[in-house]
Amino acid sequence: MGKMIASLLALFVPLSFFTIGGGNAILAEVQRQVVGVHHWLTQTEFADVFAISRMSPGPGSLYITLIGWHVAGVPGAIAATVGIFLPTIILTYFIAGFWSRFEKAPWQESFETGLKPVAAGLVLAGVFVLFTNLGGAPWAQIIALGSTALLFVKRTNPFLLLAAGATIFLTAHQWQLV
Repeated sequence: MGKMIASLLALFVPLSFFTIGGGNAILAEVQRQVVGVHHWLTQTEFADVFAISRMSPGPGSLYITLIGWHVAGVPGAIAATVGIFLPTIILTYFIAGFWSRFEKAPWQESFETGLKPVAAGLVLAGVFVLFTNLGGAPWAQIIALGSTALLFVKRTNPFLLLAAGATIFLTAHQWQLV
């Protein structure tokens, strides 16, 4: 058990410093490590853990806690959560005072502007990983693309999209199209 806790901490402590834009920014690397390197979860289990975390209230990094729980139970969930949150909490605490002293400084604005595409790219990498590994593909991919397109052109209640997607998927499954 101690070795698994150490492995979780060794994975998530360094990754915590790359959560620019939130927990989804490291999704692609977490998936690679958890599924491909350590073999703690299958691709389907990883997608399920991510889906459960997104439907639950809480931070975007909740899937990290669920991975830790899957790997080593409650101690694993605690270790993974501490590993992903504590380093950046400490870093934020020390940087916050420094950052506020130089508010609106040209270098600070340049730094923030430069981080925006990095954060967007990291989040898009996570989207790519999830999209290419959707269970039930191609129906799941069609539903995901259609929902995204609809959200771009019309303000839509996400719960309606979830209900419509579930209905389409279940209908396709019933007709054995999945």
